[in-house]
Amino acid sequence: MPDFDDIMKMAQEAQVELQRAQDKLDTIEVEGVSGGGLVRIRATAKGRILGVTLDDTLMQPSEKSMCEDLIAAAINDARTKADAAAGLEMQKVTSGMALPPGFKMPF
Repeated sequence: MPDFDDIMKMAQEAQVELQRAQDKLDTIEVEGVSGGGLVRIRATAKGRILGVTLDDTLMQPSEKSMCEDLIAAAINDARTKADAAAGLEMQKVTSGMALPPGFKMPF
């Protein structure tokens, strides 16, 4: 079993790796789509929205309600994909660490 100094060193290394992974999440892009591609939301894996693209057919007053629903759906799709990308990155960071079962990162 590692001594206290070894445990502290492993924790510090884990913290550095975690920060690198967090920084990387803001460079990974995902795209949420709804309405068969009528609405597209670009976001980072950290959840920052980068852009919104709306098909011209949605730019009619009669389509306002549908457009709002499609934007919300595309944002939710982007968020789901961002969470999946973030989970994958965190899994890469924690794969080499000897963590107890069920232990969640970050601390």
